[in-house]
Formats: sequence, C-alpha cells, structure tokens
Amino acid sequence: MKPDPEQVEAFRVLLEKDQAARYARDYPNVTPPRVKVHYGRRWIRVDVGDSGVYMIDQDGSIVGIKAYGVPHLGHRYGTLDTIHEWAWGEYKAWRAS
Repeated sequence: MKPDPEQVEAFRVLLEKDQAARYARDYPNVTPPRVKVHYGRRWIRVDVGDSGVYMIDQDGSIVGIKAYGVPHLGHRYGTLDTIHEWAWGEYKAWRAS
C-alpha cells in the first residue's frame, strides 16, 4: 500500500512551516530552506534544502536517514497519521507534549 499523496503533501507543508519558524527565530536574516519530496520505488525521500532528512516507507512510517537514500530504521518519527504529534522545526524531530 502506498502512502496517500495528500498526506505526504500535508507532511511537507508542516515540515516547511516548522523549519521556517525556527529559521525566523534563530537566523532572522537567512531565507528558510524549501522542503522537497522525491518519490522512489520503495521509499519517499524528504529533503530540507539540499539535505536528505526523512524517508517514508510504503506503510507511511517516517524514519530518519543514515546517508542519502539509506533509511535509519532506528530513528522513527511516527507515521503520516501522527505528524501533528511531533515538532519538526529542529534538526531532529521530537514528540511534542
């Protein structure tokens, strides 16, 4: 089962918004990076600027990366259904309380 493209887009928008808020706070004179999504055969890659940050598997689980295009299955950040339970603005996502 492939993730719903609307959920992937909602994640992209949320990630970009949270990153822009962090840049406005920490780097007010720097333009925040754009978030790009790349669909592959097995994984969806999510880049912030030119750096790969997250990957989404076929079940909609969000994981970190070891290297570009290589998922880090030990770093899990919920699913596309739980994106609003996480704070995405920092270098690494954390569960919002």
